[in-house]
Amino acid sequence: MINNKIITVVLPAYNAERTLERTYHEIPFDLVDHVILVDDNSSDNTVTAAKALGIQYIIKHEVNRGYGGNQKSCYDKALELSSDIIVMLHPDYQYTPKLLASMCYLIANDVYQVALGSRILGRGALRGGMPFYKYVSNRLLTLMQNILMRQKLSEYHTGYRAFSKDALLAVNYHANSDDFVFDNQMLAQLCYRGFEIAEITCPTKYFSEASSINIKRSIKYGFGVLGVACAYRLQRWRLAKFKIFS
Repeated sequence: MINNKIITVVLPAYNAERTLERTYHEIPFDLVDHVILVDDNSSDNTVTAAKALGIQYIIKHEVNRGYGGNQKSCYDKALELSSDIIVMLHPDYQYTPKLLASMCYLIANDVYQVALGSRILGRGALRGGMPFYKYVSNRLLTLMQNILMRQKLSEYHTGYRAFSKDALLAVNYHANSDDFVFDNQMLAQLCYRGFEIAEITCPTKYFSEASSINIKRSIKYGFGVLGVACAYRLQRWRLAKFKIFS
C-alpha cells in the first residue's frame, strides 16, 4: 500500500510463458497488494507458469476475446477487489515494472488520477529497438490526436498505465472495442471526463519474445485511432453522440 491505498497490478496475458517470470519478479511487492493475470486463451503454458509463480488471481478466457476484451476482465476483477490504484503491466517484459512505484505515488498522493509510462519522452524508443516505421507512425498519430483532442501527450499508444479507482469508474470501458484500439478509447474517455494525465519516461525493450502486431493490423489500428479522435472532436462540438463517451 501507499497512503493506505490498495494497489493491484493487472497482467493482460497472451502467450507470455517465456517472459512472465522476468516481469513478475520485478514487481515491487512491498507496495503491491494484488496481482491479477488474465490469460486470453493462450496456446502456450502461460497459465501453468502463472500458477508456478504463485500469482494470486488467474482468470482464463476459454475463447480469445482480444486485447481490449482481456483488459475488461482485468479491470472488472481489480474493482471487485476494492482496488484504489490499478496498474496495467504487460507480461511480455517490454515495460519495466521498476517504474510502477513512481506511477503509483503520483496517484496515491492525489497529484494525478492517471499516469502513463511513455516510450517517447526522452530518446529511448529507437535505442530500445522500436522499429523505425512504428516510431514515425506513433509520432504522426499522436500529433493528429493532440490536435483533434486538444491535448499535449507525448504518446497515446503505450501499454503501461496506472489508474485510480475513480478514473476507471468514471468511464464506460465496456463500451470500447475488444481489439487494440481499446487503449486509445480509454484515454479519449478519460480526457473527455476532464482527467489530467501524467507521463513519465519509460525505457523500452523490443525483442523476439515481446508482443507486437503486424503491419496489416497496425494500419487497421491507425485508422481506428484517428476514428476515436474524430469522434471525440465531433462529440465536443455536439455534432454527434458516441456510446463510448456516455
